[in-house]
Amino acid sequence: MSGSIPLAFFSHGAVIGHRPIRLPVGLLPAARPIGAPAKGSFRRHSNVPRHAEHVVYSEPVTPAKEVSSFEPCVWGNFFINYDPKPLQRSEDWMMEKADKLKLDVRILFEMHNDSAKRMHLVDAVQRLGIDHLFQEEINNAISDIKGSEFTSSSLHEVALHFRLLREHGIWVSPDVFKKFKGEDGRFINTIPDEPRALLSLYNAAHLLIHDEPELEEAMSFARDHLESMRAGGSIKAPLDNQINRALHLPLSRTCKRVEMLHYMLEYGQEEGHIVVLLDLAKLEFNLMQHVLLKELKAFSQWWKDLYGYIELSYARDRAVESYLWSYALFYEESLTVTRMILAKIIGFIILMDDTYDAHATIEECRKLNEAIQRWDESAISLLPEYMEKFYRALLNDFKEIEAQVETSDKYRVAYMKTEFQKLSTYYLQEFEWCHQNYKPSFKERVALSTLSIGVPVLCVTATVGRGDAVTKESFELATGRASAVIACAKIMRFTNDIAAFKSGRKNEGDATNTVECYMNEHKVKSKVALAMIESMIESEWRTLNQVRCDYHQQFPVVQRVINLAISVLFFYDEKKDAYTFSKHLQEIVGSLFVNPIPL
Repeated sequence: MSGSIPLAFFSHGAVIGHRPIRLPVGLLPAARPIGAPAKGSFRRHSNVPRHAEHVVYSEPVTPAKEVSSFEPCVWGNFFINYDPKPLQRSEDWMMEKADKLKLDVRILFEMHNDSAKRMHLVDAVQRLGIDHLFQEEINNAISDIKGSEFTSSSLHEVALHFRLLREHGIWVSPDVFKKFKGEDGRFINTIPDEPRALLSLYNAAHLLIHDEPELEEAMSFARDHLESMRAGGSIKAPLDNQINRALHLPLSRTCKRVEMLHYMLEYGQEEGHIVVLLDLAKLEFNLMQHVLLKELKAFSQWWKDLYGYIELSYARDRAVESYLWSYALFYEESLTVTRMILAKIIGFIILMDDTYDAHATIEECRKLNEAIQRWDESAISLLPEYMEKFYRALLNDFKEIEAQVETSDKYRVAYMKTEFQKLSTYYLQEFEWCHQNYKPSFKERVALSTLSIGVPVLCVTATVGRGDAVTKESFELATGRASAVIACAKIMRFTNDIAAFKSGRKNEGDATNTVECYMNEHKVKSKVALAMIESMIESEWRTLNQVRCDYHQQFPVVQRVINLAISVLFFYDEKKDAYTFSKHLQEIVGSLFVNPIPL
């Protein structure tokens, strides 16, 4: 299995928090283009879902111009060649058992008339990653919780009530926490003895919007006491683990599939846990993992053919990473088409980005942008030879995507193409600045780089393949420059720039980033600039929290935009660019796609 990762490195049963998957250096594949199929052939892979098919125009492979300056792909052909072990029980048995458990959970929703019990049920279902199976039941429960009088004297329950409603786009006044404060307006002294309540308060407070100082105070109060309690070693697992994660990244900003992996280990240890929820979560995870492996196999083969055909060896070879990013936004089994289309578009964005940033001359960039604006095969004559295959593949794959979606979805593909064209223009503008040695103001830099981060095209792509599930109003929100899209873009841009600045990563075509612009314009050191930009990121999170409530009727699309913002924290956690430096992803990829959860 040449160029693949031995199965031994994916220890079955391992999950997040266990020993990471490590690859010996000698097993990393070389950074080189992969050979294309025989000359003159058109290739479609058998047993590959139609949404993953790609027509490959095969020609003899010529030597690459240069070796990529990026790290090589760490996965090799692992997912193309990987043959997963049989499920722990037969697939029929697991599906039949899962259907029975789903019925049991629906009965639980009907039985739980008490608001507190319903809140705990909704929270557990969401954190175990099975909320997509009970969307109607959850919506009804949230509606009932909103409409019911809630007079609990438990800080944990009041904070949970606040968090669940705000998460679902329903505004709740911070005044609900006044009952836990003394006459001086400060939280009462007995609260620090309740770590679970403090954790709930901390997670709830992170759903604050602009001009809510009382929630800023609640956040600071909870953090200080939680950190003190953890330092004293007085909190036991699994609560200690949950507090540690939240202090690093609050629940509302955590990738749902990552939280699911943690919570499946912890939920069974919680007092009052419901066994059927945990059993269903494990079954659904393992069944879905087999679906995802088939998708990942198909997508990896598509990418291998594409990457080998276009021969842009300077570009990042990142199939698994592109699929993982798409999966972080669309994890439901029913959204295979959207998931695969989004992964493809991410792949093409990376290829175009690396061409502008890491290889092409200014004249070549101008010609590439001109061709992309024309969007016609006749424009191939404009391009240098090494760009021709990329351009041809780009046009062909957009045609394939349009052919694969329903008639009602085709106009969205046209919008997707338009946003891709705009993205090319933004990339060119950045290179023009660099070529001219132009030093943009911080305001100019933010205005352009907020668009060049690619969020608008990703938001439009997120609507493709979803048919009537995306309303006209929701589509307009995703395609416009709405506050949600801009806030998401700024979070992604600032987070990306901080990671790039701290790592010292800079390509020849990279313009001055926002951190450097702020330092130059305000004549301050990096520490000051980083602190200011991190405060701007916090401000944009408050905007996204506001958008949840302002666009409650379009909440499903708003949530996908928020998930896109969350995904950047997943890839740039601790300011590391895990998309480019994929070794940081090996443990989570193994846990999500390779290692089943023991039943």
